Amino acid sequence: MPRLTPEQRERAVGRLSAGDDQEAVAVDFNVHLSTVYRLQQRFVNTGRTADRQRSGRPRVTTQRQDRKILRHHLRNRFHTANETARNTVGNHQRPISGQTVRRRLAERDLQNCRPARGSVLTQRHRMARQQWAQDHINWNWRQWRNILFTDESRYCISHVDGRVRMWPRRGERYAGDCVMEHNAQGGPNVMVWGGIGLNQSLGPVFFNNLGPGWGNGITAERYIDQIL
Repeated sequence: MPRLTPEQRERAVGRLSAGDDQEAVAVDFNVHLSTVYRLQQRFVNTGRTADRQRSGRPRVTTQRQDRKILRHHLRNRFHTANETARNTVGNHQRPISGQTVRRRLAERDLQNCRPARGSVLTQRHRMARQQWAQDHINWNWRQWRNILFTDESRYCISHVDGRVRMWPRRGERYAGDCVMEHNAQGGPNVMVWGGIGLNQSLGPVFFNNLGPGWGNGITAERYIDQIL
């Protein structure tokens, strides 16, 4: 039978208050007699026709399991929610779903997103970058206006590189265990070069016909002819 809308409940209660029979009201609204009876009792006891607030479905995991799920994804940022669900047994030996894991992580402010990609950095690289930042921390704008930062990006046009998701807290997108390291090689691709300074920008410059391994890619001659 159809569920009564808020407007129909108000009308039904009005007719009952006017003296109409419960059975006649049930027939007119195409609902069971018990529905009209409970509606009238609710209005008499609470003065309202809306449903009482429900407690909701019982949680399938305990607080201890919730903490375990959180610790697992903080230690293994690239594990999927479905993998965690398969290895977790809820209350009364009931299996849990991947959506349950995602809700538990969202409650602890872990959001599901694609990881930032970064180059493979050794300890020597990290120390050199930190030292460079410390050496230039007190530079003024007159010194920075003579500096140009340049970079290039490779775009693969033969296949999709893949989509991996991970679980960071807010502000942790570039944390060490949230960045997926990779060496991008192979397949036809296009290299795009550009540069920025304090009040200027350069590029973009496109290098086409880059084959696997960039064997016929950027050479010193092409760099001088197309960029410098």
